[in-house]
Amino acid sequence: MALLEIREIASGYGEVQILWGVDLTLEEGQLTSLVGANGAGKTTMLRTVMGLLKPWQGSVWFDGRNVSQLPAHAKAELGLVLVPEGRQLFTDMTVEENLEMGASPRRAKGHLKRNMERVYTMFPRLKERRYQHAGTLSGGEQQMLAVGRGIMANPVVLMIDELSLGLAPVLVLGLFQSLKELKADGLTMLLVEQNVQMAMAVSDFAYVLAQGQVELKGPSRELARNEHVRSAYLGM
Repeated sequence: MALLEIREIASGYGEVQILWGVDLTLEEGQLTSLVGANGAGKTTMLRTVMGLLKPWQGSVWFDGRNVSQLPAHAKAELGLVLVPEGRQLFTDMTVEENLEMGASPRRAKGHLKRNMERVYTMFPRLKERRYQHAGTLSGGEQQMLAVGRGIMANPVVLMIDELSLGLAPVLVLGLFQSLKELKADGLTMLLVEQNVQMAMAVSDFAYVLAQGQVELKGPSRELARNEHVRSAYLGM
């Protein structure tokens, strides 16, 4: 069953169009990856789906409902949650305070204790540093916190923008393992990621975005064997 559908979305900034009629579907319980070169429009896509940018045309359907014109906070209340690029943490607040802020949607408040334990089980390092200011964490710890804050919102669909950006390989492996755990729990996810090899390895389905349009799509294992993808994005 399709939980999130993006239909013929066009969007951009000012007078500059970035997306040109993009279609994308997220099946319930699956991890879908959106990959492509810098400037392909991946972050613009997430911002438009979340409601941080208004679509110029096309529509966004969430759980059978047209949510194209809803603001971001209203979509979060429905369970559509974005972990943004650059983490955007409250650096002067503690780890635990940041996690509590993640539970601000009404639908998440009743699950705060359960989701806090879920985050601390997934990221024990955050529990060790729960009273430490977020701004003093390492880059990897901050990314754990950003993902944890997304989990605290009790998402139906979790969208993650550039999970591995700027992180050491050993930390990247741990973060991708957390995605596998969330997928095993049945969470539907959309991952925007420059590490195409890792994205293909953990996802069920993938879209390749190029110049604001879907260039290729298909099961991740099949796309990983595609000669164009291998040469253009995997360096093979």
